[in-house]
Amino acid sequence: MAATPEKIMIRRPDDWHVHFRDGAMLRAVLPLTALQFARAIVMPNLVPPVTDIAAARAYRERIVAAVPPGTDFTPLMTCYLTDATDPAEVACGHAEGVFAAVKLYPAHATTHSAHGITDMDKVMPVLQRMAMIGMPLLIHGEVTDPEIDIFDREAVFIERVLDPLRRRLPELRIVLEHVTTEEAVAYVESGGPNLAATITAHHLIINRNAIFQGGIRPHLYCLPIAKRETHRRALRRAAASGNPAFFLGTDSAPHAIPTKETGCGCAGIFTAASALELYAEVFEEEGALDRFEAFASLNGPAFYRLPVNERRITLRREPWTVPERIGAGELAVAPFRAGERLRWRLVE
Repeated sequence: MAATPEKIMIRRPDDWHVHFRDGAMLRAVLPLTALQFARAIVMPNLVPPVTDIAAARAYRERIVAAVPPGTDFTPLMTCYLTDATDPAEVACGHAEGVFAAVKLYPAHATTHSAHGITDMDKVMPVLQRMAMIGMPLLIHGEVTDPEIDIFDREAVFIERVLDPLRRRLPELRIVLEHVTTEEAVAYVESGGPNLAATITAHHLIINRNAIFQGGIRPHLYCLPIAKRETHRRALRRAAASGNPAFFLGTDSAPHAIPTKETGCGCAGIFTAASALELYAEVFEEEGALDRFEAFASLNGPAFYRLPVNERRITLRREPWTVPERIGAGELAVAPFRAGERLRWRLVE
């Protein structure tokens, strides 16, 4: 067995799924992502959501203003799909370089998704236009039927919604976001070149037991919720396989500590403070550090038809401790694995 290297040098990665929120929270968390990643697909579920070109341009300006001086970072904006979205607005936004993709949330599936889709037939004109112009559709893949167990919502979505959609529009380019199940992995593996998936660091690291270890762990609650160990293992195999259909998307989602540690806590795990270090640990444990660059830096640009980043970053084997909190006061956020030691550190 080859010795584990003391450092890893890869092309600068991108985060293909991240939440920045807005205002003071945006200014607090964005520098962490900009330090690690060259580009990021920015989720549009603000209040109100980013549903048109003007809102996307304004949000992009606020993001750019929050990037630390001297930092090279490009936000890639998305359009929040609603039942009333205009196909012409989406196509125009894509042609003008404002929208990199469209995000589909089933209504009430996750945080700030009340304006999401209630009926796929209502958005077919938008999806048909997107298929014509090659614009990616990013899907939060869960059904919201209250009769469906929360741990089964992704698998049922694939069967009831995603597969019928792909049969109806096989040319539509789709990213199934933050996959959590072995069913999703198998579906993406057999889905052909127009289907891809992002995988988060936290879903590679925890299973559903972690949420209840020693009591309720609100900072480990996210949607889609972590699943059984067999699903976690399937995700790790997929991420480390080198299959170009799988790539990095943190789904890092900041929530102030009081909104997590409460009677009805928000869904979301905040990994931006140590994302690359977390992924590196997983790839080391899987004996796949030689495939880390493909997952983090190459597969995503290939699917989005963007150039890979020329700059390189270095991770060094250097133990460090994740901070207990990021930020201060009412907006402080508890990062994933707060207070724990990690084996790798981004140094350049």
